[in-house]
Amino acid sequence: MRSHVSLESVGTLLDRAREGGYAVGYFESWNLESLQGVIDAAEHAQSPMIIGFNGEFLSHPGRIANERVSWNAALGKAAAESASVPVALLFNECAQDDWIREALAAGFSQAMLDDPDAPHDEFVRRVKALTAFAHERGAMFEAEFGELPCGASGTIEDEGCCLTDPDAAAEFVAETGIDILGVSVGNVHVLVDGRLDLDLDHLSKLRDRVTVHLDLHGGTGISDASLKGAIALGVTKVCYGTYLKQSYLAAVRKALGQNELNPHRLLGLGGPEDVMVAGRLAVRDAVSERIGMLGCCGKA
Repeated sequence: MRSHVSLESVGTLLDRAREGGYAVGYFESWNLESLQGVIDAAEHAQSPMIIGFNGEFLSHPGRIANERVSWNAALGKAAAESASVPVALLFNECAQDDWIREALAAGFSQAMLDDPDAPHDEFVRRVKALTAFAHERGAMFEAEFGELPCGASGTIEDEGCCLTDPDAAAEFVAETGIDILGVSVGNVHVLVDGRLDLDLDHLSKLRDRVTVHLDLHGGTGISDASLKGAIALGVTKVCYGTYLKQSYLAAVRKALGQNELNPHRLLGLGGPEDVMVAGRLAVRDAVSERIGMLGCCGKA
């Protein structure tokens, strides 16, 4: 057990990862059960962990019911502070500056601006301002440079996407002062089927030009061999979300197919019939399937 209970700095976790030659996973949550499953897996593996929530989803204008950043921050902080392994808290991929500021003020230890449609000069200005805001609160800031293709439709849609340019990325990091750079090196957002190789030669060129921590989004769709190669080249953070939800949904759908009339057995009693338990265990197992590839097990 840890001798203290406190929310960890993402920087501390990633600096240790760089020194130890491994990466730390960000395994995204969307409700209490998914968060419990992530922490369960981290504790079982004795691994440091980055937990958090997707800012794009929480701030999406099409939501039927509004979300509250403060509730997500409180839940994440409570999970981190009670965990027996080092845990940091991320407000991930948001295009709304006001939501990002609110998240950082509420106690997230890292946030990320992700707005690929923004003009370059405007994006640089916003990232620089938000990075300063984060640093004032002892938090770290991330931005993505080079747009990832998306595989949510079942095919990879890469129109307008490009690999991260090493020289331009180095200039971007120097100008904005960010701590973590999300890079495009063949990784794909929301790849719902299959796993692909990265362009490790391109990643090596990026590593030569950029000294801040490098992050791979789209961890769900990265092949094991490429992931090991990327970590060997210095990647210290890898993000996972899609396959966690796929695993969760499969387990919940199966649980809902039971012939059980008592609603309390299906929701709340915590037994083998409980739908929420099924989701939690599915997330736990999904994290456990991938976390070993990061090299972080036993590093808590």
